[in-house]
Amino acid sequence: MTDDKAGGDSNDKSWLEKIGLLFSSEPRTKEDLQDVLKVAAENELIDRDARTIIEGAMQVADLHARDIMIPRAQMEVVKEDATLAELLPQIIESAHSRYPVVGDNNDQVLGILLAKDLLPRLLADEQEPFSVTELMRPCFVVPESKRLNVLLREFRQNRNHMAIVIDEYGGVAGLVTIEDVLEEIVGEIEDETDTDEDDDFIRRITDTEFFIQALTPIEDFNDYFGTDLSDEEFDTIGGLVIQAFGHMPARNETTSFEGFRFKVIHADQRKIQSLRVSKL
Repeated sequence: MTDDKAGGDSNDKSWLEKIGLLFSSEPRTKEDLQDVLKVAAENELIDRDARTIIEGAMQVADLHARDIMIPRAQMEVVKEDATLAELLPQIIESAHSRYPVVGDNNDQVLGILLAKDLLPRLLADEQEPFSVTELMRPCFVVPESKRLNVLLREFRQNRNHMAIVIDEYGGVAGLVTIEDVLEEIVGEIEDETDTDEDDDFIRRITDTEFFIQALTPIEDFNDYFGTDLSDEEFDTIGGLVIQAFGHMPARNETTSFEGFRFKVIHADQRKIQSLRVSKL
């Protein structure tokens, strides 16, 4: 018993000494804290996933709604005057749970329609009048400059899962969901409706900005942009970007080459997942 206790005390002391060593110098900046997390991971006090989540939680305070929003042109919306027969095929195909309800154009967002609110209508009398505007719920509106840590808190307080993002002139810039914010902390959250089709590798955001999966084949990148990037050393655009950085980049780090600026949007300690690419 004495030997076991002594051994246990020794192990506890060793562990406490490690903690004391890590925090013997008080972190004064985010960089200092990231160094502490790195040492903690190297000493196996925390695992890689824990480190990624902590760093992600730190970084959401530096990101804004505009950084992760789905642009207006790519929003999946429903018209206020849509019939039930028109809505069902759209909802089945897109497989989303929430849809902005718009009037004449995407700048006129009237509310949010929840797909589950349509279920009672499927059992109702077909002759009963149907109106999207009667089923829709109020929309939650935020400015492009809203910081993600504040947005996440408001999502939780208001029990909203989707927000309409507006620009400085009051026009609709896009939308953001609570899942988008959480992915900045824990990494990609995939479900059974997510796909890995080649068509999703590159998405246009504006005339000069694009959202690109890091696994995009260099050949596809060249075909899309009319470039001639070499694929002798790497097969994917993510490999070229890591080579340009010279290290495994963290989220929001940027690098430029071949007339493009690459900003890391999603990444963990092992790989880059997605990029925002701008033409210079």
